[in-house]
Amino acid sequence: MDLGSLWGVMTILGPILLAAVIIWAILHNRTSREQDAHTEAATQRMYDEQERDDKANENR
Repeated sequence: MDLGSLWGVMTILGPILLAAVIIWAILHNRTSREQDAHTEAATQRMYDEQERDDKANENR
């Protein structure tokens, strides 16, 4: 296989492989509604705790 044909194969297979990896990453990076709800609840608890701490520090 000479350099020209290798370059041609890489030119064709490179973008195909890149697209496949990007599609795989998008499909496997999604979260479920349950995971989103859990994250939102934890964030709200953290905000509530921070607000309580801030109010306690203001009263000192």
